[in-house]
Amino acid sequence: MQRRHLLRALPGLLALPVTLASQAQGPSSVLVEVWKSPTCGCCTDWITHLHQNGFRTRLHDTGNEAMRKRLGIPQELGSCHTALVGGYALEGHVPARDVRRLLAEKPQAIGLTVPGMPVGSPGMDGPEYGQRRDAYAVLLVLKNGSTQVFQKYPGA
Repeated sequence: MQRRHLLRALPGLLALPVTLASQAQGPSSVLVEVWKSPTCGCCTDWITHLHQNGFRTRLHDTGNEAMRKRLGIPQELGSCHTALVGGYALEGHVPARDVRRLLAEKPQAIGLTVPGMPVGSPGMDGPEYGQRRDAYAVLLVLKNGSTQVFQKYPGA
């Protein structure tokens, strides 16, 4: 029985090196759709962070409250921008490495949030903040609206 399953999987296994090679080049084909205010500078800085980490973006300067609600992010977990990537919501200043991890692990969840605007998070880390870095957590928002810590970042 196991041999039959292995034979069926063989074509996929033969294609594996090509798939891994294309993924090794980074997430450049991954599109992040972003909703923000047209005047928000820290949102623009977060988008720059995504670009520097190989993501593509499509921008909607229409505000984010309606999209946050549509994607199921509770208001109390909100921030200044909302994004959609791979079927997951991103709310606030989520680091690119956590977006990659989310896409790799594919949890049963709505997405990730960094509530508020913690100084030191991507987009809130420019020279105007000096060397200040507040501790913060990236939260995984589960389908029932509850959260669990996905990643912690220490302050400095």
